[in-house]
Amino acid sequence: MQIIRQCLTRLGTLAAHPTAFLIVAIYAACWFAFSPDTLDWHGVTTLLVWCMTLLIQRAEHRDTQAIHAKLDELLSADQRARTAVAHVDDKEPEEIERFRKQERADHGGDDRGRDYRRPP
Repeated sequence: MQIIRQCLTRLGTLAAHPTAFLIVAIYAACWFAFSPDTLDWHGVTTLLVWCMTLLIQRAEHRDTQAIHAKLDELLSADQRARTAVAHVDDKEPEEIERFRKQERADHGGDDRGRDYRRPP
């Protein structure tokens, strides 16, 4: 099961790479070259959906990487930060969820409703 999770995570990362767009373009060119009579509106729509999916994945990946870079900077600047928290983004999503639940349990429960703009 762990191998499948790692493969899916890697596949998501690869879908955000510019090469993924090239693969869709090559697929479309081959489709047009070898079977142009089947490349109708449904085919064009399919290709557009693939392109939009890749665009959304790329935008989310870029945003996530930017947030991680900013958080890494904040964690490295704060001497009280723990290294376990600084490297949590290297884990699988399920492991991160377990880590967050454990942190909430260790620090007095669920703090999702807390207003962080005001001191406690």
